Amino acid sequence: KLCEGILNILEKDTKTTCQVACLEALRILSRDKKVLVPVTTKRNMQILMKLAKLDTVEDPLERVSEFPVIVEALKCLCNIIFNSSVAQKLSLELNLAAMLCNLLQKCKDRQLVDDIKCFDLRLLFLLSLLHTDIRAQLRQELQGVEVLTQALESSLSVRWTEEYKAAEDRDRPPLSLQETDCAIEALKALFNVTLDSWNVHSKNESHQFRYMAAILRHCLLTTGPTEEKTEELH
Repeated sequence: KLCEGILNILEKDTKTTCQVACLEALRILSRDKKVLVPVTTKRNMQILMKLAKLDTVEDPLERVSEFPVIVEALKCLCNIIFNSSVAQKLSLELNLAAMLCNLLQKCKDRQLVDDIKCFDLRLLFLLSLLHTDIRAQLRQELQGVEVLTQALESSLSVRWTEEYKAAEDRDRPPLSLQETDCAIEALKALFNVTLDSWNVHSKNESHQFRYMAAILRHCLLTTGPTEEKTEELH
């Protein structure tokens, strides 16, 4: 009942501070699988997707004041999908993976969106891990390899000297914690999406995998903010 009450409030046009507080409470509650059973419905998933700006294809990410709401809604969706098989099935029905790829594209070349990008990638990782049909959808329909590789390239701030050769800068400072976390989530999602890619059939696929290999090489030469984070990145 508490979760339902929170979702009823979130469905209304409430203040940003109220939305963040409600989402933080829901995120904590959503760690309990028993609590999730009555609230994992299509309607409730759509409420959270709307707050995460996953229901708007065209609208750009412009209102910085809404970013904390988007991040908290994505965190809630991560918990719910991880803990609920019903939510995993609803994700396919609601075309959640396509909406996450679209949001990821909106984050491109934008400032102050690292947290949004990170939890978007984490959710794509979870979906590709827990639902084989979504993994196939990402690979075949949504150009998931390309989208995730671009996200990884952006997180690592790769500069190119040749088509498949990244610039090596020995004096480059370590990645920030946010950049490292985004790169790690992109790598995890890429692993899932390319898991069954033993046969590369097309010229475009061949280009995509050579491009990705160059970025992965660059990743191995990159350091994170701490030794532990560098190890996790590699």
